[in-house]
Amino acid sequence: MASQEYMDKMQLRQNYRNLWHSDLMGTIQQDTPYCCLAFWCGPCVSYMLRKRALYNDMSRYTCCAGYMPCSGRCGERKCPELCLFTEVFLCFGNSVASTRFLLQDEFNIQTTKCDNCIIGFMFCLQQIACIFSIVAMIVGSGEIQDAAQLLNCLADMVYCTVCACMQTQHKIEMDKRDGKFGPQPMAIPPVQQMSRLDQAIPPAVGYPPAAYGQPYGPPQGYPPSAYPPAQYPPPGYPPSGYSR
Repeated sequence: MASQEYMDKMQLRQNYRNLWHSDLMGTIQQDTPYCCLAFWCGPCVSYMLRKRALYNDMSRYTCCAGYMPCSGRCGERKCPELCLFTEVFLCFGNSVASTRFLLQDEFNIQTTKCDNCIIGFMFCLQQIACIFSIVAMIVGSGEIQDAAQLLNCLADMVYCTVCACMQTQHKIEMDKRDGKFGPQPMAIPPVQQMSRLDQAIPPAVGYPPAAYGQPYGPPQGYPPSAYPPAQYPPPGYPPSGYSR
């Protein structure tokens, strides 16, 4: 039942229309110091972000934000701070993902295809590193063992980097939520000309102004010289047999 509800939520997130204020590729440029902090001290940042996502109201806290089977069964009501501390250190990946889902469901935010590719690449690299480690353990080859260690180091580096960017993305989104970016600037309306009550003739807009002191008259060449025709009505009109 819980897994079906989780799958329904995942399906619902695909129909969200809002986007993150900054994508994963732009988080380093948006807030470099915070991204470095999230890289070197990820669990501490995860603790602060989850608490901030709950508006500092720990009475609303549920383990893994209610998205995991263990949610609501870890004694969160008695000591939510200790439970959150345990979550971010023992289940760091789940804590980051749960905060992400919490913000997505609150603000109807979808993840872009580029962000999905980055997260998917992180997971695939971890799976490949795990497979190489198992093969190296079974075969006992030194070359495969070296390749497995190299892949493990690369997978860990990508994992820490992507998690740091994700947490910076969450922080930027909550800065936007809390109004730390300030109000959006309004565009200046274009200058408009309005006729005054003391003006007998409104200002010319789109027409060449008349010479100073000259009254406004019809344009030159109006009416045309050949109008009306010399012979009107034309000969042969009305046709024969036409009775008035």
